[in-house]
Amino acid sequence: MQTPADFPEAHYRQAKELGNKILRVVPAQSLVVIEVHRAGPVAWLGHDHVVASHDLSGYVFMEEGQADLFVPLERLVVDEPELRSEAGLNTQPSQEDIEATHFNMQNKTLESGHFPFASIHIARLNTSRPELKVSITLHGITRTYEVQALIESELNGVAVDGRMSFKQTDFGLNPLSVLGGLIRVQDKLDLRFHILAQNY
Repeated sequence: MQTPADFPEAHYRQAKELGNKILRVVPAQSLVVIEVHRAGPVAWLGHDHVVASHDLSGYVFMEEGQADLFVPLERLVVDEPELRSEAGLNTQPSQEDIEATHFNMQNKTLESGHFPFASIHIARLNTSRPELKVSITLHGITRTYEVQALIESELNGVAVDGRMSFKQTDFGLNPLSVLGGLIRVQDKLDLRFHILAQNY
């Protein structure tokens, strides 16, 4: 898999070679889910959506209390039925609606052809402290958030679970709007994550 050009993989590889315990994120057992809600005078004509990444990758360096992760944006998936159900959304958009949402997200909002990755740097990663300092770089802009998380030691690594909210406009993104704003996407997005990182 490709990585962002500025991803600090060399730092983690060097640390491992020096005998430090470096954990690698397991994409198949990690998950990022974003709930996208509708707004506008006739919002009832549209749908809320769930966007997910099953491709979160990166490294965790527990001794330094930090992690660096990335999400390939072009591999985001939209409206998986199980995730919609977990989010409490009791409707299922048509396949045509899902494809249109995915196209608009990739090309009009994220511009993933120009900005193919979201990068995440986590500091203050400590099992005794539930508050993380999370810096997200998206669409060429970096913003930092304080995020409450549950951090649990696993037999061969660590699991991190948390929730946060942020605004699309924080990253220079324009929330999608149609029919002159009668239906639009809310600026605020709700995100939850589960990260599993293990020895490698």
